[in-house]
Amino acid sequence: MSQTETALAFNDVSVVRGGRTVWSEATFDIPAGAVVAVIGTNGSGKTTLLQVVLGLMPCATGRVEVFGQPPGTANDQIGYVPQNYAATVGEAIRARDAVMLGLNGHRWGFGRTSRADRRRVDEALEAVAATAFADRRLSQLSGGQRQRVALAEALVGHPRMVILDEPLASLDLKSQQELVSLVQRVNRDFDVTVLLVAHDLNPLLPILTGAVYLLDGHAHYDSVEGVVDATLLTHLYGTQVDVVHTPQGELYVRRSS
Repeated sequence: MSQTETALAFNDVSVVRGGRTVWSEATFDIPAGAVVAVIGTNGSGKTTLLQVVLGLMPCATGRVEVFGQPPGTANDQIGYVPQNYAATVGEAIRARDAVMLGLNGHRWGFGRTSRADRRRVDEALEAVAATAFADRRLSQLSGGQRQRVALAEALVGHPRMVILDEPLASLDLKSQQELVSLVQRVNRDFDVTVLLVAHDLNPLLPILTGAVYLLDGHAHYDSVEGVVDATLLTHLYGTQVDVVHTPQGELYVRRSS
């Protein structure tokens, strides 16, 4: 993958839902291979932005390109994990079968799967360290294990981009750290662009290269260094936010008491 390739290009994009402008003036490029968070307050349009990229929500103005193509035409190159993944797929199916849906969801439960398909499912499960519970039902898995299965389903089709809608929600700290490490490895080993919605930046700061932030009805993009700014984040979240450097030189974002 070329380091100069553009994964997402927004040119003066605005989105209207129910007669209301959700956000506007989105003009930025996201390079291929980036790990990008989408941040903003509740109702600011984070999930809407993902829907635009997937071609599920039209632009009111402007133009979006996904790997140089109109949204929706490149979805076979995107692995998407929605919120409440298990409820979307179905609690009763096995983890292995859920991953198979990423290859042939239109045929799941009908006929035989090929040996090549089964091998790709095994490879995806192994890539996210989910082999040990591959034959258990989703209803029997922890939140962290379900997210591993969700990521395997997103990866099994060998995508160029993975989109994750709030993957860290409802996970404990240990599971969050494990999933972030896994996303970093997937980004590196599979050479995919990662776009994910997040409320808490801290678990993601070690792996982020940039962020889209939805502020005052507009969509902006900047490097992670440009976004992790106390003044910007205070304005974004409407409460005093401090940016702290740990003794190890790492960044940490905290709300002032």
